[in-house]
Amino acid sequence: MNARQLFEQIKEKSSYLCIGLDTDFNKLPKILMEKEYPLFEFNKRIVRATSDLAVAYKPNLAFYENLGAAGLMSLEMTVNYIRSHFPEIFIIADAKRGDIGNSSRLYASAFFRNYDFDAVTVSPYMGADSVKPFLEYPDKWAVLLALTSNEGAEDFQFQKIAGKREPLFQKVVQISKSWGNENNLMYVVGATQAEWLKKIRRIIPEHFILIPGLGAQGGSLEEVSLAGMNSQCGILVNASRSVIYADSTSKFDEGARAAAQEIQTRMAGYLKNARLI
Repeated sequence: MNARQLFEQIKEKSSYLCIGLDTDFNKLPKILMEKEYPLFEFNKRIVRATSDLAVAYKPNLAFYENLGAAGLMSLEMTVNYIRSHFPEIFIIADAKRGDIGNSSRLYASAFFRNYDFDAVTVSPYMGADSVKPFLEYPDKWAVLLALTSNEGAEDFQFQKIAGKREPLFQKVVQISKSWGNENNLMYVVGATQAEWLKKIRRIIPEHFILIPGLGAQGGSLEEVSLAGMNSQCGILVNASRSVIYADSTSKFDEGARAAAQEIQTRMAGYLKNARLI
């Protein structure tokens, strides 16, 4: 999927919502525990309930790798289910990979060939050779960590380079944008960093930006929408816990839909205000 096709989905659904499938085994409703693959059953019902409201899903690999082979099987089944029933959906592997070239080539093959994800999150801090293997697949994306919302972001991302006024993360974005283009390179900017998002948008005016941190982490949908949108919307805003755990009963999928609907309705308003729909 390229940027134009992603924008078409955004317009069709009046939404730029990405739902994070951070599916915690310990939070699953008891009714699912009789299933062979309870994580998959949970994901399937969430996807089925929200597929008309979301343009993307983002499984976080930690929640699947933690369970070993059964977790990875649930991950594969989740991707296959979305592919077969909702092929227009953009699927992001929240894996935060980044290693020397040989390892990155194998990671890219795993996520793009074996699992058929559309995109994978990648750390850029080992440089170009650790990222470029992810950019060699047609219609696939690397999603580079630019500026995150966690407290530890202060440790390195905001540090000033010797003799420069700009923080390190700005330099990373400036250099890395030449590694790919707006059809295969996306950036992560945390929702709690709305003021910095404006500056990042000036550096990468045409690229899509993935914005996690809505809901439980305290990010403002209004602030990031105003700061991050471009002429093709250009943002995917992720909500995870606030959607998938909106209801802890056996009707958890209905609760997830209601939470997603509330976000999508607000997104439709921001898209109309920007004259994008």
